Amino acid sequence: MQYTCSVAMGPVDQLVEIARTAEEVGFDSIALPDSLFYMEKQAADYPYTPDGSRMWDENTPWVDPLIAAGAMGAVTSTLRFYTNVMKLGSRNPLLLARQVGSVANLTNNRFGFGVGIGWAPEEFEWCGVPYAKRGKRVDEMIEVIKLVLAGGMVEFHGQFYDFDRLQMSPAPSEPVPFYVGGHT
Repeated sequence: MQYTCSVAMGPVDQLVEIARTAEEVGFDSIALPDSLFYMEKQAADYPYTPDGSRMWDENTPWVDPLIAAGAMGAVTSTLRFYTNVMKLGSRNPLLLARQVGSVANLTNNRFGFGVGIGWAPEEFEWCGVPYAKRGKRVDEMIEVIKLVLAGGMVEFHGQFYDFDRLQMSPAPSEPVPFYVGGHT
């Protein structure tokens, strides 16, 4: 049996020590949450509570999960790290591929990429991404990220993303596992 420690909404200044301790007591992995910001008024109900309200407020700590995985990976040797679930919709796939590749390399392939679309229209719009095309756009994002992470010179010409030959080095020495979660 394997055990995962979730650090959702935990104190940022304790994450590194939590990772050390989790590894010492036998946990297999750490699950890292994702939230870009807290909007005072939300346009859509939060899908994971019965009444649509969020389980956190504007003072709840959120650290970037990829940065947290890198920091925690530096003080552990066997613990794996997963995003739980990183909202892809408001991000750039090439920049994200670079970050994911870096985390995979810095943790010696102890990183799994949990992804989803995202539920809040504000996270898309305020980051410059049209909310209306989120589903198809995220499918293409996953394709781009996997392509770039595989290594070598690649190019992509899709509906939402278009780039000529490029390479990001170093590519992870093993494929980064992707896990898709959400309601859509």
